[in-house]
Amino acid sequence: MDYIGALKYLYSLADFERTGRFSARTDVEPVRALLRRLGDPHLGRVTVHIAGSKGKGSVAAMIASVLQEAGLRTGLYTSPHLHRFTERVQVDGEPVAAAEFASGLEQVEKAIEKVAPEYPGRQIVTFDALTALGFLLFRERGVEAQVIEVGLGGLLDSTNVFDTKDCAVITNIGLEHREVLGATVPEIARQKAGIILAGCPTVMAPQRESAAEVIREVCAEKGSPLTEVALVCHMRRDSAGSESQTFRLRTPKAGYQIKLPLLGRHQLDNAATAVVAIEALANAGVEVDEAAVKAGLEKVKWPARIEVIKRRPLVVVDSAHTADSARRLRDTLAEYLRVERATLVVGVMGDKDLDALAMAVEPVAARVIATQADHPRALAAEAVARVFREMSIETLVEPRLGHAVDLGLRLSTPSDAVVILGSIALAGEARAHILGLERDPPL
Repeated sequence: MDYIGALKYLYSLADFERTGRFSARTDVEPVRALLRRLGDPHLGRVTVHIAGSKGKGSVAAMIASVLQEAGLRTGLYTSPHLHRFTERVQVDGEPVAAAEFASGLEQVEKAIEKVAPEYPGRQIVTFDALTALGFLLFRERGVEAQVIEVGLGGLLDSTNVFDTKDCAVITNIGLEHREVLGATVPEIARQKAGIILAGCPTVMAPQRESAAEVIREVCAEKGSPLTEVALVCHMRRDSAGSESQTFRLRTPKAGYQIKLPLLGRHQLDNAATAVVAIEALANAGVEVDEAAVKAGLEKVKWPARIEVIKRRPLVVVDSAHTADSARRLRDTLAEYLRVERATLVVGVMGDKDLDALAMAVEPVAARVIATQADHPRALAAEAVARVFREMSIETLVEPRLGHAVDLGLRLSTPSDAVVILGSIALAGEARAHILGLERDPPL
């Protein structure tokens, strides 16, 4: 199997990320069986498991970067990807090679062929296969610590296959995927809390109270020691600029002066959460000194999160696709980048609340170029435009994303700003277009 064959195989499975149609699950036993067939490659190393609605990818990247600086061979499993599937499985900060990805997936395919008949009527889906692949490649590469980001929810997610682990992290919880996870924040929080295990430390990021109450309740029920970042950490930001921010962090165990290359006040909460999780790993015998924490956070990379990829004109790419994340983007543009008005290149998925997102970014929208990602769930550019025109915002339509980005640049002077937002798929495609990066071919 070569890399193109690997992609074709992945797309031959049910892919909920691309279709948005999630089948009901009562457990993750088929995934556990698949892992058993592969020799339980998820076991035998330090494990940090992260769930949440916002910030879980950033926190995962931060923890992995710090562990790598501490001298541990570190695996990072995240989703979705920006440009290529290989990004989802990283070892020591680098995506696995395409040939390695394909070779590992061939092993996973053979295991699926053995396991699938044991579960008639229950599909092994794309994310199941990718999760098994990630664990398999971590084992083959001799990974000592793995940082695992939940794909969707927590309780019934493909990654929730551990009977024991070293730290569970719950990042900010909000309304998302309500058709799958629940209609209210407490219902969604209970799904996220499904990764909490007895005896395993849980770290909870600053949280709205309705979510925090659920996390506290589940930790008490299961006997998981809970650390609430909002209660135990003190932070003071010293500087905020277009390339980085600096802040002081005091935890119950240490004090840190940190330079962070990720922008936005919300990233301070994410960094504090990552540091507290790192400190919790002392229970597993992982001692990380202050120098490694500082260096790891200073070197962390997490693209397409309020990322400045060009200057004169300023071009910012962000994966914001909810009203909450759009508000964070808007506030960060003003506070860190001194951007009050910008040309917005916007494209969203069809199942997102575009009205709420549009209201959040309206104060910064000098004009909007409505577009759409090359993705089966993308909302048509004309439908995106309709929402902004109803708000009396000057709106142009260019369905081809690359052309939309180029149009935004042509309409801008060197002192202007172009902000691209609406989905991870859109951010990845736009980023690749501007920077000339390779993307997986459409199949």
